[in-house]
Amino acid sequence: MAVIIERLFEGFAINCKLFGLTLLFALPLGLIISFGSMSKFKPLAYAVKTFVWIIRGTPLMLQLLIIFLGPGLMGMTNPWPAGADGRLAAATVAFVINYACYFSEIFRGGIETIPKGQHEAGQVLGMTKRQIFFKVTLLQVIKRIVPPMGNEIITLVKDTSLARIISCKEIIMMAQEYTAKGLIGPLFSTGLYFLAFVGAVTLLMGYAERKLDYFRV
Repeated sequence: MAVIIERLFEGFAINCKLFGLTLLFALPLGLIISFGSMSKFKPLAYAVKTFVWIIRGTPLMLQLLIIFLGPGLMGMTNPWPAGADGRLAAATVAFVINYACYFSEIFRGGIETIPKGQHEAGQVLGMTKRQIFFKVTLLQVIKRIVPPMGNEIITLVKDTSLARIISCKEIIMMAQEYTAKGLIGPLFSTGLYFLAFVGAVTLLMGYAERKLDYFRV
């Protein structure tokens, strides 16, 4: 039993690493993409919106397969290192691109709900565009996007299990090895790991909402 728990924990560590790396890169990338979709330069805005539409309109599982297997199947040099590290790197890239597009729509929605009068008031006060964005707009955007962002982050926790499609040995793939041997316990145990993780994220997002409650919009 101790060996099973240890192996499941090793698999769950992959889920946690994929989760952390995705948030680390997808959040800032999503903000950048949102700026592109709101650009006044129409060709750029249309290109970015089309890219976001494609990513959001196709399954993450398909994107994982294309990013991991695509270069080799197209006769290109495989950019991924050999072994587990390469599989995790490919999964991370796929997750970052996918979630950045979803986050970008949340950022865009939050930014566009801020009244334009506040931007104009900032200009009247002599503030630069950078100061207006970081000191006026961004604070309100963060307050508005915490609930929808929390939902996406909880979905990300569970979606990390999709990495198994490219043989990234996350917790469910580890559990299935024991299921093939006739053991059902490890498979149910994975549910406890995910419930604990989702519970922790839920508490953290709730704490963030309470901390931002002083800033009412």
